[in-house]
Amino acid sequence: MAQTDNFFLDRPVQSRATRLAWILLILATLYFCYFHNLGAIGFVGPDEPRYAWIARDMAETGDWITPRLYGKPWVEKPVLYYWSAALSFKLFGVSEAAARLPSALSALLATLPMAWLALRLYGAETARWLLLLLPTTIGMIGFSHAAATDMPFAATLTIAMVCAAVILGLARNENTPILPRTPWLALLLLGLFLGLAALAKGPAAIILSGGPVLLWAIFTKRWRDAFRCVHPVAIASFCLTALPWYILCARRNPDFFRIFIIEHNFKRYLTPEFQHIQPFWFYIPIVLIALAPWTLLLLWSAISGLLRSWQNRQISAFAIFLLSWAGFCLVFFSTSQSKLPGYVLPAVPAIGLLLTRSYVAFSGSVLRAFRWLIVGSSLLTFPASLVLLWTGRHFSTSRTNAKVIFVVGCVLLLFTVTNLLLGIRPATRRSAFYPAALCVLPIFLILVLFHIFSSPWLRYDPSGKTLAAEIHALQIPPDQIYVARMPRGQQFSLNFYLRHQVENWSVDSPKEGYLLLTSKACSHYVKPPWACASEPIQLQSSGWFLYSVRQAQSMSRLGRLGALGGDYNLGDLAGRQPR
Repeated sequence: MAQTDNFFLDRPVQSRATRLAWILLILATLYFCYFHNLGAIGFVGPDEPRYAWIARDMAETGDWITPRLYGKPWVEKPVLYYWSAALSFKLFGVSEAAARLPSALSALLATLPMAWLALRLYGAETARWLLLLLPTTIGMIGFSHAAATDMPFAATLTIAMVCAAVILGLARNENTPILPRTPWLALLLLGLFLGLAALAKGPAAIILSGGPVLLWAIFTKRWRDAFRCVHPVAIASFCLTALPWYILCARRNPDFFRIFIIEHNFKRYLTPEFQHIQPFWFYIPIVLIALAPWTLLLLWSAISGLLRSWQNRQISAFAIFLLSWAGFCLVFFSTSQSKLPGYVLPAVPAIGLLLTRSYVAFSGSVLRAFRWLIVGSSLLTFPASLVLLWTGRHFSTSRTNAKVIFVVGCVLLLFTVTNLLLGIRPATRRSAFYPAALCVLPIFLILVLFHIFSSPWLRYDPSGKTLAAEIHALQIPPDQIYVARMPRGQQFSLNFYLRHQVENWSVDSPKEGYLLLTSKACSHYVKPPWACASEPIQLQSSGWFLYSVRQAQSMSRLGRLGALGGDYNLGDLAGRQPR
């Protein structure tokens, strides 16, 4: 293992054009995968709009200790994401892109230390390929574009694990001094980023960092090295980073310990109370999807790695560290009674480095077998993509289904091209720029054309952004709006954009106002002596129907939506007035 003097330049590389090509491709990869289209869609799911609301509240009120949702303390999650999103709002204004920027930056911060570790141990070629392969995985792209706690937690934990590798002596190379020195900076950074991880998601950070180190010590029998990670400097740095907020928040909110520690940590892990119940093997397909489009490379790396380890009867200490890191995370969350895809994200950087190292090290029969695997799979996926493209263009029974089939065919075709390009790597290890590096270009194309590829699934805005704009255009007060059977995430999103907590319609306790429905079934929700307007306003852009609900005796005088009756042009949702 040797360290190169130049990150982008190994000794065989002499061409300035080659160096420039690598730099531009890596920069383009980091930009398109982590920062492009951050604000492409409104807040979706139950988490994004709630976290964005809390961050906006912090930025507006100046209370940086107690997270508040709809004016009430909400201490289900720690505060790191809210701090970073609130700061982003102050710098760039309140928007979806600003809310997701902390996750994008976190993804970048998770990638760069792993590239440094690859450079330190395996050389510049492995580092360069890591900067291409890791950011282009579905898991890293998806969670870097989510206004949530998953990516900040994964990033801070990743940096802490890189520091742990330095402390364990795994980052030593030929340029490292022979006499060992106390890694003061690594100890300080370990405690700092472990503390930030605890502020990102909670005390699970301690388990997810300590567990892999313990496993590594068991397999390598290097207990003395492992105990360096609990150096007083690391402990002090951790306490100074994490404890102040926990103490202040607990003092201001007496229920903090019960709600956060007991309910949302212990109960979430040990009981199915939060209804995220999945089988034990749930994370196996999740990891395969998260590492796409490099799933074939992942599978072949695992197979060839096992065969090589069996033949040599040995495995390097650093490989054991990466396997312990990824394996402990997978097993830990697989035994949990609550399972969500984002939980396994901290394992992705470690797996990414393992498969990148395997790919760079492929040679001889192993590389030829990998190429045959790609060609064989392409013989299946390429004709399948063409069939889907043809079917999508000639599918007449449903226009929406035809678009879905056509888009799936396009993505499958681009993934096939991506893997075919990946297999072009020369058999001899060299650092020059070669066509295999262009395997990321189809991924760029998918990201650039995201608005086209996603249109069949986003016929109507899944967030509440468009719906809120239509309501604003009608000049209806948000406190007079009620919803029935609206998806939870969309309702939270509508709350954010209306800056008001929209209430659910109660059949037993009806109120005068306006009822949002997905169909013209108002009579199903409104019973005498209350009545709906004879005809609703159909909100064309969002696909919802808006009914005026009044008591029956006043409805006869009110007419169709009363003062709102008339012809509405909803084309300009931002400021058009009713005519």
